[in-house]
Amino acid sequence: MGHIAVVTDSAAMLPPEVAQKHHIAILPLQVVIDGESFDDGTAEASPGAVVAAMRARRPVSTSRPAPAVIGEFYQGLVEEGAERIVSVHLSAELSGTVESAQLAARGAAVPVHVLDMRGVGPCQGYAAVAAAVALADGGTPEESVRAALARADATTSFFYVDTLEHLRRGGRIGAAAALVGSALAVKPLLAVDGGLVVPKERVRTSARALARLEDLAAEAAGAGQIELTVAHMAAPERARSLGDHLAERLAGGLAGEAIYVAEIGAALGAHVGPGMLGVVVAPAL
Repeated sequence: MGHIAVVTDSAAMLPPEVAQKHHIAILPLQVVIDGESFDDGTAEASPGAVVAAMRARRPVSTSRPAPAVIGEFYQGLVEEGAERIVSVHLSAELSGTVESAQLAARGAAVPVHVLDMRGVGPCQGYAAVAAAVALADGGTPEESVRAALARADATTSFFYVDTLEHLRRGGRIGAAAALVGSALAVKPLLAVDGGLVVPKERVRTSARALARLEDLAAEAAGAGQIELTVAHMAAPERARSLGDHLAERLAGGLAGEAIYVAEIGAALGAHVGPGMLGVVVAPAL
């Protein structure tokens, strides 16, 4: 019997066990180190490999999957029995992945719903899970699409970077470009809004940034039940500390057992650099 497949890309930071539980297929983005392209998540394109390359001042960038590659990915799902596909991707303002997926969808053997989440990282991961849960509950593909879009729209993402240089080089800086050239002592807090990276606040120290991220996450959580991810790049101790503080502060509103604390993938890490910390707050399903 045919089924409806849900796809997202590796920027979604979905834990493998969550992707497996909800039958979500993960399309790897491409990480380019020293001019050679690798699938995000492989040993050659791990977060550690990207950090090492950056610290050695070796060139690191990313590229979208080619339409032909995504077409082959879709065809593999069709051969496994998919009769429709819901494809959930990071913001088209930050990557050409949505465009590649749309081109691939035109030649697919089954209908494909390509969604621009206008967010990135756990935001799109939470949206992909919402799509899968809607289908598992007997929803139509159209209802699945609406569930994904609604959850992404209700999700809030804040993050801190040690420097804006990596975002600037990759062209992903958006309105936060206005902060480039600020005093070196100023640390930027950023948000993802409308699919773009935008400035939120400026603080003086990384410790203050961590405290503000905690406050912003608590404000975004409100009084409802939420799920929350703390993301980092080569900053595990600070991420665990932030996660512990939030777990205590938001204990009554957390759905599930714990806050998810994880390092971002290589493709995202290539644009934010070591030291990045982020919080993503989504309404519970």
